[in-house]
Amino acid sequence: MLREILEWVRTVVIACLIGLVLTLVLRPILVKGHSMEPTLGDNNYLLIEQLSYYWENPHYGDIIVFQSEMTDPDGEKRDLIKRVIGSEGDHITISDGKVYVNDVPLNEKYIKGSWTSGDMDMTVPQHAVFVLGDNRGNSMDSRSEAVGFVDENRIRGRVLIRILPLSRFGSID
Repeated sequence: MLREILEWVRTVVIACLIGLVLTLVLRPILVKGHSMEPTLGDNNYLLIEQLSYYWENPHYGDIIVFQSEMTDPDGEKRDLIKRVIGSEGDHITISDGKVYVNDVPLNEKYIKGSWTSGDMDMTVPQHAVFVLGDNRGNSMDSRSEAVGFVDENRIRGRVLIRILPLSRFGSID
């Protein structure tokens, strides 16, 4: 009898440890809005991983979730989902509808449309990234003073996979 109870306790402890590890590493998130179309749509359900940026910096093209300074109606700071365009030390220029990183024009096949509004010429500061939405005509991103450069310590994680809708389940390109 005691042996059976110990087996149950062991099973419960292992299950709790696995659950704890998974919640520290993975986090579900729901896309709200159209700023990442056509890559991500409104009400897509995603899984982000939260550990990789403890050991490495975000890379160009990563789709990240970060805490912004903007607040919801209930006063909570909003999480935003955007694509990393530049990281620490990169020179970002937006001119004539094109985005340049270190004076090289980006080939952005993932954006909705072919035009990026705004005129910018700046360098990404230390421990920060420059982010843009894929739907450039409908995105609050680093072009806006409300978002600006994103401090790396505000990054919650990198998008790993899309869970819903099931017809688009899988990794995000």
